[in-house]
Amino acid sequence: MLVERGMQVMNVEVVGDAYAIASNYLRKAGAIPDTFLTNERLIEIIVKLFQHGEFNRIRLANKAISRFEAEVNIQPGAPAGTQITA
Repeated sequence: MLVERGMQVMNVEVVGDAYAIASNYLRKAGAIPDTFLTNERLIEIIVKLFQHGEFNRIRLANKAISRFEAEVNIQPGAPAGTQITA
């Protein structure tokens, strides 16, 4: 399904799938709470990546996970709830 946002057209299915993949991983890693609420920062990252030309849902999810973890200082692969302090 395509949805018009201003002047751009967004494939909601690709963005939604990428969000589902990324949020599932981040929930299991303990980076985001296990709720039904949408994580606004994660969806913003995915939408921005999509707007910059990334249309593959797996690459979108992986890049979003990396950026999200970098923003909240979570070490990839660390036990749930582990954060890096500088």
